[in-house]
Amino acid sequence: MSDDRGMTAPVLGSLTWVPATDRADLLAAPVAAVLAGLTAPVWVAEIDDDLADTAAFTDAYGVPAAASANCVVVAARRGAETTLAACLVLATTRADVNGLVRRHLGARKASFAPQDVAVAESGMAYGGITPVGLPSSWPVLVDAAVAEAELLVVGSGTRGSKLAVPGAVLAGLPGAVVLEGLGQPVG
Repeated sequence: MSDDRGMTAPVLGSLTWVPATDRADLLAAPVAAVLAGLTAPVWVAEIDDDLADTAAFTDAYGVPAAASANCVVVAARRGAETTLAACLVLATTRADVNGLVRRHLGARKASFAPQDVAVAESGMAYGGITPVGLPSSWPVLVDAAVAEAELLVVGSGTRGSKLAVPGAVLAGLPGAVVLEGLGQPVG
C-alpha cells in the first residue's frame, strides 16, 4: 500500500504500518520530536499494550524475532560516576553487558538500569524504550547485525505501538556506535 507521498508501507507480520509522522499520537514525545530529522521513512503500527514484550509481540503479530530489535538501558559505573547508555541488539540475541558494553564504556561495572531510572531519564515507557529520541548525551551501542538490517521492529517509546526502522537509520542516530559482537547468542 502506498500513501500520498509514494512511500510503500512495509509488510511485517499482521500489522498495519503507517508513516510515523502521521501518527505522533502513538509515540512517546521524545520519539515524535526527532522523526523529521531522520534520514529515511519510519513506520508505526498500533499494538495491544499487553503484547509489547518481544515474545508476546512476535507470537501475537507474526513478526519474526529476527526482524525485531531490543533496546536495553544500561547503567555503567566507574567510581562515583554513572553513565546511562542504550544497547540495541537483535531480539534473537542478548547484549554483552558485562563484557563488551562494560569495556567500551570504560566502566568497572555495568548492569541493566533500574526500571524507574530508565523511564525517568528516557521519557519513555518501560517495555517501549527505543533508541530513537533518547537524550543526546547517551551512547547508543548498536550491534553490527542491527546496522546491516534492511528494516527492524523496535519500540516506539510507548507500549501501545512499534516502529519499523531501517538498520542504517538506527546506526546513524546521534551518539550511535556500531559494535561487532554486541549481540550474543541466547543460551
